[in-house]
Order: sequence, then structure tokens, then C-alpha cells
Amino acid sequence: MKNQKIVKIIFIVAFLATALPFFTSAYALILGTGLSLLLGNPTPKFTAKSSKRLLKLSVIGLGFGVNFLQVIQTGKSSIVITFVSISLTILIGTYLGKLFKVAKNTASLIAFGTAICGGSAIAAMAPVIQADDNETAVSLATVFTLNAIALIIFPTIGHILGLTQHQFGLFAALAIHDTSSVVGAAATFGATALAIGTTVKLTRALWIAPISLVAGLRTGNTEKASFPLFILGFIAAAVLNTYLTQFDQMWHLLAGASKQLLVMTLFLIGAGLTKKVLAEVGVKPMLMGVILWLIVSTSTIAAITTGILH
Repeated sequence: MKNQKIVKIIFIVAFLATALPFFTSAYALILGTGLSLLLGNPTPKFTAKSSKRLLKLSVIGLGFGVNFLQVIQTGKSSIVITFVSISLTILIGTYLGKLFKVAKNTASLIAFGTAICGGSAIAAMAPVIQADDNETAVSLATVFTLNAIALIIFPTIGHILGLTQHQFGLFAALAIHDTSSVVGAAATFGATALAIGTTVKLTRALWIAPISLVAGLRTGNTEKASFPLFILGFIAAAVLNTYLTQFDQMWHLLAGASKQLLVMTLFLIGAGLTKKVLAEVGVKPMLMGVILWLIVSTSTIAAITTGILH
């Protein structure tokens, strides 16, 4: 009991420390993951709930640093590429699931999460295809593990390849699963990368509803898919930032605070990567997830560096 209290204190102190401005997204994620694997997360349920809530708040707040007209333009210019890439990712994921003999629902959730926006997409699709708790947990654990890796290595890959901030924003948005990791990686790379990456990823997330509807029609399940409302909050914040310029200083402060809140959130997300979660994944789902992720990442880089995506 005494040791458990000490572990809780360590986690609380570490979490509060990530509020300091010198803490970056990658460091916060590594710290949270390291403490979780070494000491064990003393409050896994609280950590999971808090990370989801803080993530939504931080993404909404980051909207105060984005121009709404840029959101519209990015959405319009990327609609065809987004549809094609989502469709291909789901098709390839379905094939890989059959190849590695991964349970059908688990494979579908991993493919859907890779194609659109990780955990949010999986949470929306799970009730539509009637996936059970174990299938959902394995899918989330697979995507979450790859997210953590991407957040740490993608900025380095971007620098090695000499990507511009605009290019890296696209790369992060298209090749990293979760919104949180996209924002974290892009924020590490630069302000322009953050704006592009966040906008493209949230525009991509809008596809959750229509694709879930199609899946529901195919399975005969009429249950309504959930839609991440924080996307609307992000758009509303961008509208305020764009049209109420007399409050620029306030919007700037809110965007800055939200950026650091995201860093704190990533500590909690890292703390959720426990030994139990890793054990739940299994070899086949992880292998499928890794190969699908590598295909998406390499094809995205190729498209960006050759000018197909710009």
C-alpha cells in the first residue's frame, strides 16, 4: 500500500512537470510510457478517461491558432486524395487481415483506424460492426503502440528527408493514426507543420460518419455511429481566430496553453501503454498493423517527395 502511494506521487509529480515549457511531446510520451512499464500505472482507468478529455480540450484549443479559411481550402484541395487513400488503406488492410488470419472484426478495426484517425475511428466503427470488447481492445492497443513509435521517430525522419514544414504536416496527418500523435509530432517539427497536420487530420476525421454508415449498411446494423464532436469545437475556435482579430492576443494565449496541455495529455497516453496492453495485442494483429502502417507511410512519403501530394 505504501509503495502504491509513492508510485502515485511519482506519477503526479511527473505529470505536473510536463506543464513546464521545456517539455516536448516526445519527452512527455517517453516519460509516461517509461514510468508505466517500470513502475506500473497506479490509476489506469482514471488515466484513460483523463487523457481522452484533455485531448479533446487541447485539440479544440489548438483551433485558436489556425485560420478557418485555411481549413476550408485544405479540405477542398484534399477531398479526392483523402477518399482514395482511405479506400485503398481499408482494402489493403482487409487483404492483410486475411493473409495473417487476423479475426475479421479486429482486422477491420485496425484498417479503419489506420485509414482515418486511430482510436476515434475505432471507437466509432466498433459498435457498427458489432465488435466485442476484446477485438476493440486489441485494435486500440495495436494502433496506440504504433502511434507512440510514430510520435518519437517521425520528426527525425522528416528532418533526415529534408521535408518542409508543409510537407511534414501532410506526412504526419496521412501516415500517423491518432489525432493526438499527429498534433504532437507536427508541433515538434514546427508551427506551420502543426497547422497543416492538424487541419488535414481533422478534415480526414470527417469521413468517419459516411464510412461508418456504409459499413452499417453492409452489416445490416442500423446502430448510429458516434461522431467526434471536438472536431466541431476545433472549427469553431478557428472561426473565432479568423474573424475576431481584435482578440488576437487572447487567441494566441489559448493556442499556446492548449499546445502545452497536449504535451501533458501525451504523458497520460504514454502512461496507458502498460504491459497488459502490450500482451493483449498478440503477434498477428501487430504484424498486420505494422505492415499496413509501413505501406501507408512509404507511399505517402513517395507521393509527397515526387510532388503528387502538395
